[in-house]
Amino acid sequence: MRSNLRRDVGARVRLLRRELGISQEELAARADLHRNFVGSIERGERNIGLDSLARLAAALGLSLAEFFSPFTRSMHVRR
Repeated sequence: MRSNLRRDVGARVRLLRRELGISQEELAARADLHRNFVGSIERGERNIGLDSLARLAAALGLSLAEFFSPFTRSMHVRR
């Protein structure tokens, strides 16, 4: 079973990439990642590491905080 967070992160990457009007190949090149890896992230198949996520965010022109800002509005921490 795929993580909802993985799926949501992948959807965010796809949305931002499409807003920039670039292909998966272009995003992968900008982030110095393999295009197949980017595709699997967008499909929610990969549990992406922080280093790779930071590279993707930078390639999309965002900080990690900016990348995750929509998630902080909808996530609630349970204690």
